[in-house]
Amino acid sequence: MLELEPLHNLHLEVYEPEELSTELNVKNFLLFTKIDDEVCACLDERYLVEASNYYTKLNKKYPLRMLDSDSYDRLYNRFLELRNDKTMESMQEANNEETDDEDISLTDFLRTSSDILNSEESAPIIKFVNALFYQAIKKRASDIHIEVQEKKGEVRFRIDGMLIKNADLDKKVVSLIISRIKVISNLDISEKRIPQDGRTQVKISGETLDIRVSVLPTFYGERVVMRLLMQSSQIPDINELGFDKTLIGDVKKLLTKSHGIILVTGPTGSGKTTSLHSFLREVQQPYKNLLTVEDPVEYKSDNISQIQVNEKTGLTFATALRSILRQDPDVIMIGEIRDEETASIAVRAALTGHLVFSTLHTNSASATISRLADMKIEPFLISSSLLGILAQRLVRVLCDKCKVEDSIAEEFALDYHISKDTKIYKAKGCKECNHSGYAGRRSIGELLVMNDKVKDILKTTTDEHTIKTELEKDGLKTISKQLLKMLKNGETSLEEAIRIGL
Repeated sequence: MLELEPLHNLHLEVYEPEELSTELNVKNFLLFTKIDDEVCACLDERYLVEASNYYTKLNKKYPLRMLDSDSYDRLYNRFLELRNDKTMESMQEANNEETDDEDISLTDFLRTSSDILNSEESAPIIKFVNALFYQAIKKRASDIHIEVQEKKGEVRFRIDGMLIKNADLDKKVVSLIISRIKVISNLDISEKRIPQDGRTQVKISGETLDIRVSVLPTFYGERVVMRLLMQSSQIPDINELGFDKTLIGDVKKLLTKSHGIILVTGPTGSGKTTSLHSFLREVQQPYKNLLTVEDPVEYKSDNISQIQVNEKTGLTFATALRSILRQDPDVIMIGEIRDEETASIAVRAALTGHLVFSTLHTNSASATISRLADMKIEPFLISSSLLGILAQRLVRVLCDKCKVEDSIAEEFALDYHISKDTKIYKAKGCKECNHSGYAGRRSIGELLVMNDKVKDILKTTTDEHTIKTELEKDGLKTISKQLLKMLKNGETSLEEAIRIGL
């Protein structure tokens, strides 16, 4: 066995021999797969002793293959994923049966730092919560909602901005699941009358996942929302954000500047924070001092000092910003400009030679200028401190496998200036897209660059409509124009385009 030459760089599929227990195979590190249509037993040098001892006890002798560590780990994780899928299915089936609170002791709910795909805890609630995290990642969910109603509970995942039901739960099970989540988030299990916020980390397939937990008491019991956060390694590169190449080129030009404000705007869940962090990644250099003030810190980044706002202790955006300016920063990222004080300090920081990134909740680039004026920022200060405004949205893209042709109702054709003969598509739903009709999302954005034309407009007005009209004459590709283009290209549906803001 020791003389076996390792096979390299293989992407193998799981195989389960009927006469053997998959659970035992995985436990003893002997994995089964098909190589060249032949069922083989696979080993890795790291677990040679355990696997060979187990192999000698098998009645049927399968051909042995040695794998390199990467190929083996990929196959091993697939087996673990398969096990977790089965756990999730069996738990959902078990929900229909009565569950006695005494069957599962809360003392078993001890926090473990092991990889959740690999955990061997016997408590079914622990297995269910682990399977829940795994399924959420597999389905690309951004949030997990556990809700409680009068007679039952429900698990829903937010996928591509939409909540999709994942499982029905017995009401007795819900409180046990919430207790488990509280334990791993260091929250008070006994407190069920007030809202609680916490944070936890789990490991899945070797990846560490940060989870922000919010528990809220409702009429029928507590409900939990968990936000799955990315690690710094998962923050997309600026070119991977999905924007138009021309727009990304213009943003990159703005990022080369040494001072000024770049604002990213849009409604909640439009990807603003992700864009800001990818901007930070773009400007990050060993000779630059990068500081952020966030509420909360969503993505933990290496080489960046991140400050968490804490209103209770008086650490607001404004107070944190004042202190940051004494820390000799080159680049400052402010999670959100919420008030006049934060806005005026941000402008002052930009005018005194710092590059400032921040977000605002406005619907378009031109509306952002009006909002800044409402925050008592003088137009001359806006024109001298602002570099550019990126208003963005995340649009669901139709699944190519199942999209079907759609027709435009006459009133929509008139309202949105679309010809009735335009060929458009709508969502249907298939196995490939998890029956949602959509396959992922794409970023679209309009970029207002503070050039001489905009500065001239600001001398006379800060009115949103006037600025928008003038910029459209100048060739600004608005969000509605881009949505119309996606609709005509068959990339999204009319329903989605209207929801985003056609």
